[in-house]
Amino acid sequence: MNVAAPAQHNWVIWLSFLLAMMLSTLPMPESLVWGRPEWVTLTLIYWVVALPHRVGLWSAWILGLLLDILLGSLLGVHALSLTIVAYLAQRLHQRIRMFPLWQQAFLVLILVGIQQMLLHWAQTLTGTSSESLLFLLPSLVSAFLWPWIFVLLRGVRRALHVT
Repeated sequence: MNVAAPAQHNWVIWLSFLLAMMLSTLPMPESLVWGRPEWVTLTLIYWVVALPHRVGLWSAWILGLLLDILLGSLLGVHALSLTIVAYLAQRLHQRIRMFPLWQQAFLVLILVGIQQMLLHWAQTLTGTSSESLLFLLPSLVSAFLWPWIFVLLRGVRRALHVT
């Protein structure tokens, strides 16, 4: 068995994060912007649950910093929120694996909701938040998309033997 084999497939994980970041920045109609799924968070949750020994807190921190730069948000806000989500997913990964997809989607709703509340809190501190609860809509949309994201990424992981 080749010891270097797992490291050869790091590109699959990082390519999925790159695609998620691209989806996060795609232009959308103004009426749909509030419901934009949290693509990076969904991808991060999947990889942390699937491969907690390969994707963890450092990956979340780096992704968050890149996302802060890409979106032009306050530096460290996404890094903090993604690191907290990754920590919770890592702590619960064995339980999450045992749940059916609909229960996983409920946990994704909670995890993305926590992320959205942290982002909203940071926006409140900078004075750019809204009074509406629409900031929680991405968590609902992300939970709805979770089964498809899970099946897609699991298929890629198994087809390319990413371990």
